Formats: sequence, structure tokens, C-alpha cells
Amino acid sequence: MTHVGTRTALAVSGAILVTIGSWIMAAPTIFLATSEVIVEHDAGLMSEVTAPSGLLLIAGAFMMISTIKLRFARLGLVVGAVVYGSYGLGRLVSTYLHGTPSESLVVVMYFELAIAVLLLALNFKTQSVEASKPLGGFDQEVPQ
Repeated sequence: MTHVGTRTALAVSGAILVTIGSWIMAAPTIFLATSEVIVEHDAGLMSEVTAPSGLLLIAGAFMMISTIKLRFARLGLVVGAVVYGSYGLGRLVSTYLHGTPSESLVVVMYFELAIAVLLLALNFKTQSVEASKPLGGFDQEVPQ
């Protein structure tokens, strides 16, 4: 898997997760305020808000590493699709159950779902290309 578009998608979407995870971990109230969510400082609430940041950091770092260690690229695409998709679908369910959040969070939801679909599509494309190669991954015919 050497497709530049796939590597770029992995690197950019991974970097976004690392950035957001770092921001949530370091300054959760400021991060929430950017989406018009204002909360009082409460240690329990900050723990709940900060907890997913570790997952975002690790998943994003793995995705970025998979652009270099290509044997992990397909797994990186799946990890990214699961993380972005779960956040997007969670927001969609929350909108249904609790009402429409701020416009910025609705935009984020669409962004998350779009990235999840893109990463899944790239995974399926990579899978079909690899499946069409002869045994061993060589592009030569096997002598009979």
C-alpha cells in the first residue's frame, strides 16, 4: 500500500485526533468553550471529559505511525474509521435523544462521519487491490 492519498488521509486524520486529544487533556474547559459548551470546574466532570483524550491520542498516533510502517496501514484505516464513526454516530444519537446542539457541534458531527466513510472506503479500496495481486504480492505471473 503506497497510495499517496491513503497515506495523506491517515496522516491528516491521525494528526487531528492527536491535536484534539492533547487539547482536551490539557485544557478541557477551553476546548468545550470552543463549541459553546460552558461548564463549571468540577473534578469528576473534568475526569469524564478528559478520559477519552487518551484514546484519541493513542489512535491518532497509531494512524500516523501506520503511514510509515505500511504493514499497519489497513489497521490504521479501520482504527480511524471506528474512532471517527463512533463519535459521529454518538453525536447523531445524542441529537435524536437530547436535541440539536450548537451549530459547530453539528458541523463536527458531519465532519466525523465523512472522515469515517472516507477511511472505510480507502480500507476497502486497499483490500480489493491487495486481493487482486497474485500470491506473495508480486505482480509477475507464477510459472506453472
